[in-house]
Amino acid sequence: MKLIFAIVNNDDAHNVSTALTRGGFSATKLASTGGFLMAGNTTFMICCENVAVDGVIAIIAQNSRKRKQYMPNDAAVAISAESAPASYPVEVSVGGATVFVTDIERFEKL
Repeated sequence: MKLIFAIVNNDDAHNVSTALTRGGFSATKLASTGGFLMAGNTTFMICCENVAVDGVIAIIAQNSRKRKQYMPNDAAVAISAESAPASYPVEVSVGGATVFVTDIERFEKL
């Protein structure tokens, strides 16, 4: 058995959840926050047989999309207020999914 942790953007969480249910997989959803942009995510915990792992990951991939977002550029540190450079937003890629697959010794649904 495998335990899949899938971290997806909140914008994609409903589609991922619906697709997993339609695929016959149950998942536990946890609210989580990303460390880089401090944006809301949903972490899914899915337990499945080894042969189903690729199918679960395919469902997650099909329902999680990457998107572009602009964020303030805080990388430039000014020495003084008079020499502070203009701060321009930086485009970053967000979304998609981060997936971890681990072995699980025992799983019970009580």
